[in-house]
Amino acid sequence: MPASLILVGAGKMGGAMLEGWLADGLPGACVAVIDPNPAPAMAALCAAHGIALNPAAPAEPEALVLAIKPQGLEAAAGALAPLVGPDTVVVSVLAGKTIANLKDRLPRARAVVRAMPNLPASIRRGATGAAASPETSADQRRKAHALLSGIGLVEWLDSEDLIDAVTAVSGSGPAYVFLMAEALAAAGVAAGLPAEVAARLARQTVAGAGELLGQSPEEPGTLRQNVTSPGGTTAAALSVLMAEDGLAPLMREAVAAAKRRAGELAG
Repeated sequence: MPASLILVGAGKMGGAMLEGWLADGLPGACVAVIDPNPAPAMAALCAAHGIALNPAAPAEPEALVLAIKPQGLEAAAGALAPLVGPDTVVVSVLAGKTIANLKDRLPRARAVVRAMPNLPASIRRGATGAAASPETSADQRRKAHALLSGIGLVEWLDSEDLIDAVTAVSGSGPAYVFLMAEALAAAGVAAGLPAEVAARLARQTVAGAGELLGQSPEEPGTLRQNVTSPGGTTAAALSVLMAEDGLAPLMREAVAAAKRRAGELAG
């Protein structure tokens, strides 16, 4: 972990990251939080851990983590730029903001890590793709990894160009899973189940299968095969989902659409 850290933005994502760092043993005295409108719970967390909240003149930190809304970068950049020293690693979770864009707004920034986390980061079960600028040292990359791993899995990318694909797969991916739970519940109602029963069964099935997938060393395909008896009910359903016009081509089309849109929004 960096010896000094400034977190800019303590909303849902920033707050989840801060809680993860504290749980991993980062001393609160090492952290400063900049947020003009912190939630009461966040203010209480900072007070409980001795974290400086909106300090008047913070020193240049080893790491500056940007977790504000992307549209707020322009307005905040003027105040943030002096905080970035030549040895500061900037870690950004701002959707759509490229490394080049961040360097334009923070002229002294050299080591910049652009990361794309997803919603389960709020419960420390996130999946994050990250790319670093060429100037980022091995030590700075380790510090960034330590910070990002506080909210879950971190996958490092060879090129920032892959961030749009990460956005399409894991960034937007939780919504795909939630939609599957909705669709499964609706199918249960169509099959004759009461709506409330179908909703509970679908919700727990998706949650339980996800937990099993997370804990099992087996590949998803192996887990699927393990619950599929030849000629049984699961096989009958999978014959529809795995048809040439089934789930796989639909998912490819959905991910491709999300990737295109991510590219359009980047800047």
